Amino acid sequence: MNLRSLLPSFFITASMALAADVPKIAPAAAAKLVADGKAVLVDVREANEWAESGVAAPAVLLAKSDFDGAQKDWKPFLDKNAGKEIILYCRSGKRAGTIAAALAEKGVKVANAGGLNDWTAAGLPVRPFTDKK
Repeated sequence: MNLRSLLPSFFITASMALAADVPKIAPAAAAKLVADGKAVLVDVREANEWAESGVAAPAVLLAKSDFDGAQKDWKPFLDKNAGKEIILYCRSGKRAGTIAAALAEKGVKVANAGGLNDWTAAGLPVRPFTDKK
């Protein structure tokens, strides 16, 4: 086994460890914080995923690809919501955890609500994707 074959495993393990440090939040608790104006719920999936399955009703739609790139949507969103908790979800919680870890490193209060299936399993409302909210 050479070093080159170990590097991908190292980076996957490191990103999982970072995501593990981010607090997890139950969808019902997330919905309450959002309804009370104390937090903002963000769907970090991509537009094709939003179109396929819909999105949590109160979610702001900010794709992970924008976070990883120029952050043309993310930067203004973070400025506008400074001081509020940012609660992220995706399909499974992995991408949400990765972004949450990066935001936490910058001092943003964040939590990972898991995946859209967790939201719907809790009986919380979903809306069809028509355009970014």
